Amino acid sequence: MPPQATFELTRGEAPLLVSLPHSGTELPPGFGERLTEAALALPDTDWHVDRLYAFAAGLGASVLRARLSRYVIDLNRAPEGTSLYPGQRTTELCPLTTFADERIYREGATPNPQEILGRVEHYFMPYHAALRAELARLHAAHGFAVLLDGHSIRAQVPRFFEGRLPDLNLGTYHGRSADDELAARAAAVLAASGMSYVVNGRFTGGYITRRYGEPSRGVHALQLEMAQACYMDEAPPYRFEPARAERLTKCLRELAQALSTWRPA
Repeated sequence: MPPQATFELTRGEAPLLVSLPHSGTELPPGFGERLTEAALALPDTDWHVDRLYAFAAGLGASVLRARLSRYVIDLNRAPEGTSLYPGQRTTELCPLTTFADERIYREGATPNPQEILGRVEHYFMPYHAALRAELARLHAAHGFAVLLDGHSIRAQVPRFFEGRLPDLNLGTYHGRSADDELAARAAAVLAASGMSYVVNGRFTGGYITRRYGEPSRGVHALQLEMAQACYMDEAPPYRFEPARAERLTKCLRELAQALSTWRPA
């Protein structure tokens, strides 16, 4: 699979870029033959987030969407393999187990270090090159850029956290990846939605938020992790539920508008 086919980029003229690194479900040729039955269902996909953010281009935002499954390579992990949350359980750059602790690869089919390096070169680097280039274009046009990294996860994943997640989980790397006033504006939108939310709780921002958010240089990054129970059936075949998603979609639109119209002091 050529690198240019592993993601889709829609360019807009607003200062906002929406990144969707875990929305992909495609696999390179022959890859599926190496996966277990549990992994072939791709249970840890950020299901339907591209549909939830389908309005973004109409608001003038740029949208970068991964096409490959995160089981091939996780675009929101450090390419060196370092942990985002030291001392807590997380998944690898090239995951070996699902969120439910089930094996991803069949016996003898796990990737070796050389293969992982190849995936970084062919799949990870092109996505991040496109992300950097689009942020640079927006910064050149506006004098600043805002990055919203969009994610979703099952509402309950005992491997990573106790109990049920709040509906909306906003992360700014504890205030280091975005201007305080911008983060406050985003939090106000979540609060007004009537949905449960938290700022810098279990999810403070992954590799993308931490790597690209540099407020001192005019690039502001926020991550939003959504509980999938808010908009879909969390069991296979992972059906989208329009009626359930209505309030969430309204909140996301208002969030994108708030981020698009914000200007640095």
